[in-house]
Amino acid sequence: MFRRERSIPLRCSAAALCNNLSVLQVHWCVLPFRVLLVLTSHRGIQMYESDGSVMVYWHALDSGDVSPVQAVFARGIASSGHFICVGTWSGRVLVFDIPAKGPNIVLSEELAGHQTSVTDIATEPAQGQDCMADMVTADDSGLLCVWRSGPEFKLMTQIPGFGVPCPSVQLWHGTVAAGYGDGQVRLYEASTGTLHVQISAHARAICALDLAPEVGKLLSAAEDTFVHIWKLSRSPKSGHTEVEHCHAECVPDTQVCGARFCDPAGSSFAVTGYDLAEILRFSSV
Repeated sequence: MFRRERSIPLRCSAAALCNNLSVLQVHWCVLPFRVLLVLTSHRGIQMYESDGSVMVYWHALDSGDVSPVQAVFARGIASSGHFICVGTWSGRVLVFDIPAKGPNIVLSEELAGHQTSVTDIATEPAQGQDCMADMVTADDSGLLCVWRSGPEFKLMTQIPGFGVPCPSVQLWHGTVAAGYGDGQVRLYEASTGTLHVQISAHARAICALDLAPEVGKLLSAAEDTFVHIWKLSRSPKSGHTEVEHCHAECVPDTQVCGARFCDPAGSSFAVTGYDLAEILRFSSV
């Protein structure tokens, strides 16, 4: 069970910020030797020191021959080893090689697996296995691409979409958890793309998934005002992923637009809503 804690007040809602139509995502990327704060927008990709005090890298987006009516943006951020991966409107994933210190960041590779805009990227440690799939990318068509990171990233498998966007994706112990615009959560085997579980989790589009890796808890939040928490596990007999529903929290009169766990054990989580001037907090009891 979870109970509502004291909220974190904001000076104004996210919808009232002057740059709310420009900044799409902000993410702390934890690398083996440093932590960077990465920001994506319609203009480009910015990387800062972890406290936001110094910008160490700026990558402008090249619109090229894009039609004036097509939006140009970067969306989807994740780190894998000493690389930071960022998705783009064109479907390409930019891979940046990050040095141990300093601003000498290099665009080392562009991954081509998507035909529509990237929505999200998730990674997990490869655990020393050469054939381990340790990164998954999602796009507006619902297509998932599973990759193996390294000096050269390799596309392991593609999981077809269903014509519904996949706004959020997570990766846990070789299992891909994907949340879709029709409110469903699907769990796939990362290495093969085999569907293990399909859950009609929400009545409206899912806006966020998050994982508590220490305990295998999965959080899903959607525009139906609900946040659900699920427990993932592996069947000792079949080896397939199994799911148990643990908790449901309704945030009334709020269009939920983001949610995530506050710690790796999943003992608390936070929720944000459109035009809401506070961050809602919940903790286990």
